[in-house]
Amino acid sequence: MKLFKQLLVAPAALGLLAPVAAGATEVNVAGVADYASSSSGSSLEQVTSITQFSDVYPTDWAYQALSNLIERYGCVAGYPNGTYRGNRAMTRFEAAALLNACLDRVTEVTDELKRLMKEFEKELAILKGRVDGLEARVGELEATQFSTTTKLNGAVNFVVGANTFSGSADLLVDDNKQIFGATTFNYDLQLNLDTSFTGKDLLRATLRSGNFDGDSNSFGGAGPSSLSSLEVAFQEEGGPNVVGIDRLFYQAPFGDVTFTVGGRVGQEDMLAIWPSLYPASTVLDVLTLAGAPGAYNKNLGAGAGLWWQKNGWAISANYVAANGANSNPQDGGIATDGAAGTGTVQIGYAAEQWGLAATYSSIQNANDLLVYATNFALESFSNPGNTSAFGLSAYWQPAERSWIPSISTGWGINSTAYSNAVNDEGLVSISQSWSVGLEWSDAFFQGNALGMAVGQAPFATSLNSGNTPDDGNYAWEWWYKVQLTDNINVTPALFYLSRPLGNNTPQGRSFQQLGGLIKTSFSF
Repeated sequence: MKLFKQLLVAPAALGLLAPVAAGATEVNVAGVADYASSSSGSSLEQVTSITQFSDVYPTDWAYQALSNLIERYGCVAGYPNGTYRGNRAMTRFEAAALLNACLDRVTEVTDELKRLMKEFEKELAILKGRVDGLEARVGELEATQFSTTTKLNGAVNFVVGANTFSGSADLLVDDNKQIFGATTFNYDLQLNLDTSFTGKDLLRATLRSGNFDGDSNSFGGAGPSSLSSLEVAFQEEGGPNVVGIDRLFYQAPFGDVTFTVGGRVGQEDMLAIWPSLYPASTVLDVLTLAGAPGAYNKNLGAGAGLWWQKNGWAISANYVAANGANSNPQDGGIATDGAAGTGTVQIGYAAEQWGLAATYSSIQNANDLLVYATNFALESFSNPGNTSAFGLSAYWQPAERSWIPSISTGWGINSTAYSNAVNDEGLVSISQSWSVGLEWSDAFFQGNALGMAVGQAPFATSLNSGNTPDDGNYAWEWWYKVQLTDNINVTPALFYLSRPLGNNTPQGRSFQQLGGLIKTSFSF
C-alpha cells in the first residue's frame, strides 16, 4: 500500500521539475551528470545500508525517509569518500535524476507484482468469488431481517425426572407415590427479543411456554409442596403448551441512574446487584434466591424501579403489582388492597471477587407471593395482612479457577402482621430462611461445572399463640453440568427434601422426598 501512495505522490514531485521561468538560477549541469552516472559507479557509489554514510545520523530529520529509499528501492548513491552530503543544495535536474532512478526500481517491483498475480490467478479468482458470495448473502440478510435494532436469543430445556417418597408417615408416603410417582418428560421454551434504540437502553419482550405442572412448576407436578419447583419450569396460566408474555419492560440509563418500567416486569429485573454466584439454571428454584425467598420473592407484574450504581456501590428501589392490570381495587390495581404488590429497596457493594447486599421487601399477603415456604407457613401467609421481609446475602469466588469453589450464602427473616379481621391465633408471626451454595468451575474437565446447595425455605420460628412451632424443612441438591458444545449442556441432578409439609406432617412421624432428573439445555 505504501508503494501505491508513493506512485500517487510521484506526479506532484514531477511537477516540481517543470521548466523554470527566465531568470531562474543557473543549472549545475556537472552535478546532474555526477548523480546520473551513479548507476555506473563513476563518481557516486550505490549503497545498500544507510550506515555506509559517515555524515548521516539517526537524529537527522530525513533519516527515516533516506533509510526507506535505500532499503526498499536501492536508488540512493553516495560519494566515494563515504559521505552523502545531505545539506548540499540540490538542483531540479539532480532531483529529476534521483526520481528517475527510484521510478526505475518501482517499475521492477510492479513487474514482479504482475508476475505474482498471474501465478496466483486461479486462487485470486476463487477468493473474489467467495467475497462476491459473502456480499450477496449479507445483502440478502439485510433485505430479509425483521429489524435492525432487535436481537433474538433463546433457550430450551428438556427435563426427564421422577420422585420417590419415604418415611414413617405411611399414608402420606403411599398417597404421594400414587399421585407423583411417575417418570415424566417436560420442556421449557424461552425467547428473548432485545431491542436497543440508543445502544445503551433495552426494550425486552420475552415469550415463554412449557408444560410443567401449573401449580408447583415441578416436573410431572412433583408435589406435594412448592419446594420442589424447578428454576427452569414454566406453564402459562392458559395451560400447558400455551405461549405467553413472560417479560415486557423498558430500561434506560440516565447518568449513574438506571430506570425501568414495564407492564410485566420482575422484581429481580430491577435490582442492580444479584448477591449470589450460585447458578440460577441449576435445579430447585428456592435455592437460587440468595437464602431469602421472602426478600427476593420474584414478584412479576406491572412495575417500575430505579437503581444508582457507582464505584461498586449500588442502591435499588422498585415496586411490582402482580394484579396491576385489573381495574377492580379489591382484586387488582396499583397500590390497592388487591394489587398483590411488593415494594423493595436494596443497598449493596460488588467487587471483582465478592459482593454483599441487604434487601428489604414489604409484601401484601394473601397473594401467593411467599410461595416458597413449608405448607404450614403458606397457610398463614394466605391470610390478609403484610409481611416485612429482610435478607442479607453475600458471595465470594477465588481469583483463579481451582479446587476451591465459589461460595454464595444468605439469610432471611420475615415478620408478618395480619389484618384486624383475621383471627391470627396460631398463625406465623416470625419465619426465617437460609441457604449455602457451592460451585466448582471446570470440574474434572474444562467447561464443566459441579455444584451443591443446602438450605431451608421460610419456616415458622414464632407463632402468635406463643406455642412452639413444629415446622422446618431442609432442601439439598447436587448436580454436575456437562458442557457438550458452546450451546448444549446436560445436567444430571438429585434433590432431597426433609419434611416438605413441615407442621402438617403427623406428630412423631417422618416424611421425605427424593427426586432425580436429567436436564438438557440448548441456548441460541
